[in-house]
Amino acid sequence: MAKERLYLFDTTLRDGAQTQGVDFSVEDKTIIAEALDALGIDYVEGGWPGANPGDTAFFAAPPKLKHATFTAFGMTRRPGRSASNDTGLKAVLDAETPAVCLVGKSWDYQVDVALGISNEENIELIASSIEECVRLGREPMYDAEHFFDGYKANPEYALACIKAAYEAGARWVVLCDTNGGTLPHEVSEIVSEVVKHVPGDHVGIHTHNDTENAVASSLAAVLAGARQVQGTLNGLGERCGNANMVSLIPTLLLKEPFKSRFETGVTAEGLKSLKSVSNLLDELLNRAPNRHQAYVGGSAFSHKGGLHVSAVQKDPRTYEHIDPPLVGNHRIIPVSDQSGRSNILAQLSDFGLKIDPKDPKVDRLLEEVKEREFHGYAYDSALASFELMARRRLGQLPEYFDVESFRVQVERRHNAKGELVSVADAVVKVVVDGQRLMSVAEGNGPVNALDTALRKDLGKYSAYIDDMRLADFKVRILNSGTEATTRVMIESTDDSRHRWFTIGVSTNIVDASFAALLDSITYKLLREGAPASK
Repeated sequence: MAKERLYLFDTTLRDGAQTQGVDFSVEDKTIIAEALDALGIDYVEGGWPGANPGDTAFFAAPPKLKHATFTAFGMTRRPGRSASNDTGLKAVLDAETPAVCLVGKSWDYQVDVALGISNEENIELIASSIEECVRLGREPMYDAEHFFDGYKANPEYALACIKAAYEAGARWVVLCDTNGGTLPHEVSEIVSEVVKHVPGDHVGIHTHNDTENAVASSLAAVLAGARQVQGTLNGLGERCGNANMVSLIPTLLLKEPFKSRFETGVTAEGLKSLKSVSNLLDELLNRAPNRHQAYVGGSAFSHKGGLHVSAVQKDPRTYEHIDPPLVGNHRIIPVSDQSGRSNILAQLSDFGLKIDPKDPKVDRLLEEVKEREFHGYAYDSALASFELMARRRLGQLPEYFDVESFRVQVERRHNAKGELVSVADAVVKVVVDGQRLMSVAEGNGPVNALDTALRKDLGKYSAYIDDMRLADFKVRILNSGTEATTRVMIESTDDSRHRWFTIGVSTNIVDASFAALLDSITYKLLREGAPASK
């Protein structure tokens, strides 16, 4: 039996851009659009031409897409204007994108309160706007705003709105759960009724995540008959976000009954890039990826308990619902005070370290992990530090440089403008190939100053860490009192978008920070294959 085609519509660059704290540059938009295109998305919604200078500039120099249909977003014409004489609609159509998605009212309450017009006039706005798109040779779509609330209040009118769009030539009528309050069973029931009036291969679904059900509701809509699914990368969007395209895609491709019934533009090869596309968005937004995100998160296939690890090694299906590489992810076997020998051996194997399972060094390493975690370390979240510790114990870590000493001080003073400021400066002395090097640097805090000074001159190793930068810095006080133990976790990244986590523990926050910094740099040198010091 031939599979039915599902169409994926990504609105990261439009609806996702409404996320608090998100501000895409034109370059960001181009990079994301091209990544979505390569992934296999069918429609990439670029924004609203004329709504702001950034969107206008983006549509003036659109991305070169090979697969996806570039789509402009806008509104149906305003009351009192013809479709050809409405400046807002004209700006959208003047972008000359192959497809246009127009939002309009489908709830009689909104028509009365927001537009202040009759129900009949609103239907005319919808129909004439879609007809104008058709006249200009565009592929028109109608986003039926507040459709589910409108249907609950007045099903006849909500249906009349989408039927008017469809009959005017809309390729897609998209049912929007605008406030995110509709539950999956309601979506299923309502979409089942809709497809009796508008063919399912012309019906789309657009959900928001205000009840944490956006993905579930989208899947329910597909099973009920909708054939276009809208969402955003990593669930970006205003309030609680939109349906997460990164969760929807693998579910549609890998899970039954979707796998057997439907096909999308995303191939099995494209699916392998899902994690990297998800991480790309976070990188552009300068935020850490959600480690617990379904399918692609760093912890999505992480197994901490020793019994779980033993079972997974025998049959991954016991604790993994898919094979991680299918979505570009991989299995992680953390080590912690709950670990058994199987965790240690599995993790050493992942590091490429070969050791006899009966070697007493394994038991000593396990005991050391438990002892260090008792004193505040957390290696399940800092695998880079664990790898360095394991390699040292096994004699497989090159010696790169020695830190002879470091000093940091913070001064609070008035600057030349009379403003009260805090300035930190650090001095770090290291030995590389028998040569003593000293670096001095200022920073906006003691950790930043130490980081800058440490990396300022590492002799022959400086070139290996040029693209390295700190992505996140977290401090946790583990107990109270004047001698409280402090745990510092540092996340680092580089131009290859590789991320690694290191840890330091001390009663002194600066000392703990410096230990985590040292591990971060050492791990980078190890990963880059830097030669040992002479």
